[in-house]
Amino acid sequence: MFRTLAVLAALALIVPGFPTVAGQSEKPGPVDASVTRFLEQHRYSWRDLNVSEADGQALYDTVLKGGYKRALEIGTSTGHSGIWIAWALSKTGGKLVTIDIDEDRYREALANFKAAGVAPWVDARLGDAHDLVPRLDGPFDFVFIDADKEWYTNYAKAVLPKLAVGGALTAHNVSPSGRRQMTGDFYEWIKAQPNLETSFSAGVMVSRKTK
Repeated sequence: MFRTLAVLAALALIVPGFPTVAGQSEKPGPVDASVTRFLEQHRYSWRDLNVSEADGQALYDTVLKGGYKRALEIGTSTGHSGIWIAWALSKTGGKLVTIDIDEDRYREALANFKAAGVAPWVDARLGDAHDLVPRLDGPFDFVFIDADKEWYTNYAKAVLPKLAVGGALTAHNVSPSGRRQMTGDFYEWIKAQPNLETSFSAGVMVSRKTK
């Protein structure tokens, strides 16, 4: 575990490329120290369908490089991915709306957001994303899907019209191999959209809206 006095000096090692927004360097601030300390303390304790550290890093990088500010996460779990996303949003001046249907996970995520120091950048909602997502107003410039796999395509259909041009639709547990998987024909549907350019970063699919 990193010592408190060494946290700021170690940020560049923990987060590759830390920290740049639109190509400009920043000095580490209190949020960076708080999040880094929290993630280090909980590095090996994430369960309940959370993303890996590498995937969290990919989400952080995507938000930061895109300068995204209006983010939506479908599937909070206990907050690991949300912490990475909200950390990046703390630098872009954005806000994350995150949804989960499980009350225990939701309450644990709230505690984790507060402990990590990112709660001011998170609007966590308890409810059924099947109902909530279509009713969200948008627009969004960043969306992360990591919920019930068989519903991925439905989520994407609901949010793509609300995604700003230049924004990123991202998803977890998607493979470019072409094999049918838990997400069904989601990747085939994504590839068929003429206004999406798709790549992969760690275990995260990143589809940017071009028009």
